[in-house]
Amino acid sequence: MQSRKIPERMCLGCRQMKPKKELIRAVKNKEGEISLDLTGRKPGRGAYICNSVDCFKKARKSRSLEKAFSSKIPEEIYDAMEGELTSNE
Repeated sequence: MQSRKIPERMCLGCRQMKPKKELIRAVKNKEGEISLDLTGRKPGRGAYICNSVDCFKKARKSRSLEKAFSSKIPEEIYDAMEGELTSNE
């Protein structure tokens, strides 16, 4: 019996490959709105971050999300995303 391949994605904060299920997806939809997708099912361009505030802060400092989405992200959106992460832990 073959074992199933587990999909992996790179965290934008720590830059490590991890199973997709362990990461949180950030999404940019067609309207250009950026938000966290805790279910992993929202439509749009996705980028992944570990479920920790430290990785989020690293990604914010290095502007990794802005590079992944090719757009400027306002500070209010970063703050809202960080608030969602802290309430999710």
